[in-house]
Amino acid sequence: MKKFVPSVLFAFTLVFVQPVLQHLTLAQAQEGKIVPYVPTPQEIVEDMLRLANVRKGDVLYDLGSGDGRIAITAAKNYGIRAVGIDIDPDRIAEARQNAKKAGVAALVEFRLEDLFLSDFREATVVTLYLLPELNLKLRPRLFAELKPGTRIVSHQFDMGDWRPEKKLESNGRVVYFWTIPSPRRK
Repeated sequence: MKKFVPSVLFAFTLVFVQPVLQHLTLAQAQEGKIVPYVPTPQEIVEDMLRLANVRKGDVLYDLGSGDGRIAITAAKNYGIRAVGIDIDPDRIAEARQNAKKAGVAALVEFRLEDLFLSDFREATVVTLYLLPELNLKLRPRLFAELKPGTRIVSHQFDMGDWRPEKKLESNGRVVYFWTIPSPRRK
């Protein structure tokens, strides 16, 4: 029986623990933070895009894009160019396949990048579904790099003391909306 226990523990580690550790290693690239992949429900995706008033000519950046559903929906429903950024190569591969299936691969690009190092200055709309502390950490970059008037929409999590201009509650979920303000003149 004593020899059986280590074998069972070893098998358990190989089957259950190792895949989790591999996934966490990818996620921990975000400054040691564990960023879980939780997809945004499709009805919330559509609410986010409506709240952002997405329109022809916009360029949408989805930071933490997961399977690509926000960028793909924006391209498909509004005909705009969209860029998804994620640190998980499996999610990027899945998003690229989803864009092909949806017929919008020419409008959507998915980048395997750290969103804290990515260039998203061309965005006119930014979508987020990140952890609260990541929203707060990202906020200074949004102010510094995005043009005044750029619209930001976050699923479920706010930006601390930056009060949203709009807030939508739907099926127990919350969507927040902000606009990058013009710099104050002295």
